[in-house]
Amino acid sequence: MPPASLPPAPTLRESLSPRLRVADSEATHARLAEIAPAFPAGFLTPPCRDLLLGIADHSPFLWRAITRAPDRLVALLEQPPDAASRRIIAQQRAVGGDCGTNPDLAAVSRRIRENREAHALLVALADLGGAWDLAAVTQALSDFADASVSAATEALLRQGMAAGRFRPPDPAAPQDGSGLIVLGLGKLGGGELNYSSDIDLVVFYEAEPAAAAAGGDPKAFFVKLAQGLVKLLADRTVDGYVHRIDYRLRPDPGSTAVALSTVFAFDYYQTLGQNWERAAFIKARPIAGDIPAGEAFLAELAPFIWRRHFDFPAIAEIHALKRQIHMVRGHETIAVAGHDIKIGRGGIREIEFFVQTQQLVFGGRKPALRGRGTVAMLSRLVAEGWIDGKARDELSAAYDFLRTLEHRIQMVRDEQTQRLPTGAEALTALALFSGFPDLPAFEAALLHHAGRVQAHYALLFEAEADADDTLVFGETEPEPATLARLGAFGFRDPQRAWETVQGWHLGRRPALRTGRAREILAEMLPALLRALGGTADPDAALLALDRAFARMPAVAELLAILRSHERLRLLFADILGTAPRLADTVGLSPHVLDTVLDADFVVPATDPETVRTQYRALVGQPASHEEFLDRCRDATRQMVFVTGARLLSGILTPRQAGEAYTAIAETTVALSLEAEERRFGLDHGAVPRGRCCVLALGRLGSRQLSAESDLDLVFLYDFDPENRTSDGRRPLDAVVAYNRLAQRLFAALTTATRRGRLYAVDLRLRPYGSHSPPAVQLSGFAAYHRDEAEPWEHMALARARVVAGDADLGAAVTAEIARILGKPRDPAKVCAEAGAMRALVARERGHAGPFDLKLAPGALFDLDFLAQSIVLSHAGDWPGCLGLGAEDLFRGAAARGLLPAATAEPLAETYGFLDAVYQWQRLVMADPAAEPSETASWQIAKAVGLPDARSLAAELRRHRRRSQPCSRGSGARCGGRAVSRAGVPLRKPSTLPARSGIQSGLGRNHDGRGDDFGA
Repeated sequence: MPPASLPPAPTLRESLSPRLRVADSEATHARLAEIAPAFPAGFLTPPCRDLLLGIADHSPFLWRAITRAPDRLVALLEQPPDAASRRIIAQQRAVGGDCGTNPDLAAVSRRIRENREAHALLVALADLGGAWDLAAVTQALSDFADASVSAATEALLRQGMAAGRFRPPDPAAPQDGSGLIVLGLGKLGGGELNYSSDIDLVVFYEAEPAAAAAGGDPKAFFVKLAQGLVKLLADRTVDGYVHRIDYRLRPDPGSTAVALSTVFAFDYYQTLGQNWERAAFIKARPIAGDIPAGEAFLAELAPFIWRRHFDFPAIAEIHALKRQIHMVRGHETIAVAGHDIKIGRGGIREIEFFVQTQQLVFGGRKPALRGRGTVAMLSRLVAEGWIDGKARDELSAAYDFLRTLEHRIQMVRDEQTQRLPTGAEALTALALFSGFPDLPAFEAALLHHAGRVQAHYALLFEAEADADDTLVFGETEPEPATLARLGAFGFRDPQRAWETVQGWHLGRRPALRTGRAREILAEMLPALLRALGGTADPDAALLALDRAFARMPAVAELLAILRSHERLRLLFADILGTAPRLADTVGLSPHVLDTVLDADFVVPATDPETVRTQYRALVGQPASHEEFLDRCRDATRQMVFVTGARLLSGILTPRQAGEAYTAIAETTVALSLEAEERRFGLDHGAVPRGRCCVLALGRLGSRQLSAESDLDLVFLYDFDPENRTSDGRRPLDAVVAYNRLAQRLFAALTTATRRGRLYAVDLRLRPYGSHSPPAVQLSGFAAYHRDEAEPWEHMALARARVVAGDADLGAAVTAEIARILGKPRDPAKVCAEAGAMRALVARERGHAGPFDLKLAPGALFDLDFLAQSIVLSHAGDWPGCLGLGAEDLFRGAAARGLLPAATAEPLAETYGFLDAVYQWQRLVMADPAAEPSETASWQIAKAVGLPDARSLAAELRRHRRRSQPCSRGSGARCGGRAVSRAGVPLRKPSTLPARSGIQSGLGRNHDGRGDDFGA
């Protein structure tokens, strides 16, 4: 059976539920009685009568439209309002095409004005009658304006065709492909037009298609067209007007023509564009002319509107514009009589600024915040975590109230005004027209909504400094009150703190000499000093900030970010006091602080897939290889910073931080390899059936990377020996090709560009170490480890895993490593060799002291050697040990009887504790192996659950002492034999082998740090 048809939509008359109230009942009923005979029988239902009485009493404009054509009123009310609106809009849009090849503009003018009056009456009836909500009203008004501009544009283009001045690609559709771009901005662009609003238009043209259509320089033709739009739409005739047009949102409106080329526009916005213009373009959309060209223009302009970083300076600039409006026009307080509900305090503009400013600040990084609708964006701000639900609900309710009131004001006489009347009688009439029983009820509602708007606006723009924070730094000697205040903030040496800050005011730091930097500093200095005072060592934090200022070429951007967000000030203060490397990152790239404000900051992901997705999003689609290198450095810096900030904030544990650092490095290596393979292929093509991958060892392999770790990598490849030449325009032998590709990859990772470098890379754990080419063929890798490798090299493979490249080759490499490690071995000999190598390391490299948690006796190096010895001894019988972390390995070994249970758990606990402290050392200490400062000790102690620095030192001694006997053989066993630190080696070298990478002359990485030696 065919589906049942839907019931017809109710007519507007059937949908009426007006709330209007009448002031002068007798006169109003008399007016209605005059035209009542023109209505059909039964037409004046009670709701319809109430609606018409309210209009007759309060709106001369609408009543004239009704009395001029009562039959039109009947026709409108007897249709569903949505269908009636669509019909009138379609009629309006068709006027341009219906005017023929030689249009009569006077006739066009009459028709579009008639349609406007009909549509204005329909919208008012649907609005006042309760059939439409605010969104439906503003959308209908905006859609009609779109149709009006399109019809007028079409008519003027056809006039140009008739005069031989315009030859479009398609004469039947002259706007298509014309290169003409008519953008709607403001409320029109946002689909939020008010009842009697003007429309903000900007006219641009694409030079090439426009010139082809105009037969030469198109500027004169399109300037005349823009002027013609004003005449056709805005001029008042006996038939009224359609829309007032405002062209003042175009570039430099005081000195430019009303139609501009897109080339000029791009140059202007990129060099001179201001934040208020960015805000205006949030709502921009093409409404007439060549729509695809308009969309392409806005897409190309997007980087001007949406900055890559959180743009906190926009807050101050937008608020300055609002203050200027108040000063010029006088709307500094909330009132009722004479108050401007658009630009006054608590008005519509404050809601729009509240939304648009946060869109400007956050929209570059959050595409979901790039919408045009004010109320919709309030909801998106909640979803993205920038405001709470209460702010959304209160501002949305206020927006609905104020915009509806705006319509009531304008419906009285069709005037573009948002100012409330001043007299009590007029105010009372407006209150009744708005559905309130009396003036006091109206006033209470207005003040309620305006007060809430003002409160939310003030929270964003107008936070005031504590009056008690008044500080004076301009005198030759500090005032006692200032010193006392600095002491109260927490500075132990207020005199020195005062001298440091006075130096900033005197311009001793070049970055602080600009007027903007000094202005921002003066404004937010008390808040900044208060934040520094809350750190563990305020004096050290202040000196760290002073050193950062000395290194920075400019500081205004950083200060603007800190001024705008207390949470960032507090975190930055903590970073200055406890994490010098993170502070250096902020000094180099202040916008890394943006990540702290992301809602995702407190719910981090450390799994490689999620990190890879985030990293790729940050890198985007660079236009060149050089840009790719820079974006990778920016992405790595940002993600490493946020990982450190999360660790510092307690959001990540040290182990999770190690996993996050590892995932970032893996992704960096993988993307760099992909990029270099693509670039290499352009020159040399691909090796038939060739493939490559990257093997990670050391802490990268075990997923324990720290903030300052280098990368131990081996580049592996394979190919068909029967077809070993690449197929590009400059072919290479496969061995040469993969070695060059390896060199390019390592250069991409290590080369310093203007954005710094990515990582230090150590390649010396490959077969034959530094004496071999950078790339290793799989067969050579297997043969070396089968026939020539020493036991310590096999131990290093215990933490090896493939992190980038061809998946099939990676699986083959993983299987080969499993075969190597699974080879039967005598556990006693393995442990003896390990003990000899550890003794040799101790002799040749020593350690930096008890806080050297890598090389000190009983520290991580010893425990890693023990874990790797267990793997090498038992992987054949226990393949599940491959890939286990040291803690799980010790516990698993105990379960299999390879370690005493009483030993394994303390070893695992010690390893976890030492590794956590190791991560913290690399975050908060410039020299992690040195004795930590008092502040660093306190920070690390607090992070690992200890009360103070003394407790930390004692706990480190306890754990290292607990692990030393195990590494020397008093309890740890490999297959029933004690591990002897001084055991007899299979081959006892007098010095460390060169390929071990730790011999005296070779034992440094490219950046001067020691390598991981597989540990």
